[in-house]
Amino acid sequence: MATIPLRNTIYEIIKNAGAMTDSELSKALTKAGISIPEDEFNKTLLNLEIYGLIKVTWLTKDERRVEIFVKEAEEDEIEKQNRESLEKEYEAGFPGVEQETDIEE
Repeated sequence: MATIPLRNTIYEIIKNAGAMTDSELSKALTKAGISIPEDEFNKTLLNLEIYGLIKVTWLTKDERRVEIFVKEAEEDEIEKQNRESLEKEYEAGFPGVEQETDIEE
């Protein structure tokens, strides 16, 4: 039987919760039968944050909020497509005018 890497397990717990504190995450791990030292727990959170999968913010001196990182690139891509579509529609409104394709700024 293959074991699931710790960071995958932690990521799945956070993903299912959406957002939680680090102490809630630690309790969820304990409930799942996973006991890890605090330094390994922090290292795993840091790795997930570096990979861009989660976002960790400090709530108080001793408590952190851990949540899934929502990538804005998808929204930006949609906005880009909408802008390009609007530009093409605008340019199409001027028949007979030659359109430039690559404008250097």
